[in-house]
Amino acid sequence: MMQISDSYNQKNSLFNAMNRFIGAVNNMDQTVMVPSLLRDVHLEMEEKEDVHNHSNGAANYCSRRDMHGYYILLKSIRNDIEWGVIQGEDRKKDKLTNMDIARLEDADREEDLEKQFHYHLSGLHTVLSKLTRKANVLTNRYKEEIGFGSWGH
Repeated sequence: MMQISDSYNQKNSLFNAMNRFIGAVNNMDQTVMVPSLLRDVHLEMEEKEDVHNHSNGAANYCSRRDMHGYYILLKSIRNDIEWGVIQGEDRKKDKLTNMDIARLEDADREEDLEKQFHYHLSGLHTVLSKLTRKANVLTNRYKEEIGFGSWGH
């Protein structure tokens, strides 16, 4: 059985991915002193790559989001990770119909829980890595916008 301390040393562990994301968002939050300056400024650096890699509507919605929208989104996700999403999950359950619940229960019985776990763990790790990159890009773009990078030279 793997020791808990061994999992902390794993570069690709979920724990480390969450810590990297939370650290990037905390850095972003400390750097961005005037969030309103982020309005109508787009994250051009990674947006084009993201739009090409995703063909669904959610990716297209996110690609139209300005830096202020990403700032709010990233802080919200960080808060959900740190404090939990119980209220959000309860609201989702309220919106489910009986038909949806029956489908979910059938899926739980049919699929192997270990496969589900690994699928979602992999997906969560991928999403956290992308969100961490977004937080770092936003922080760097904000510094460029306010001329922070030129202060030290």
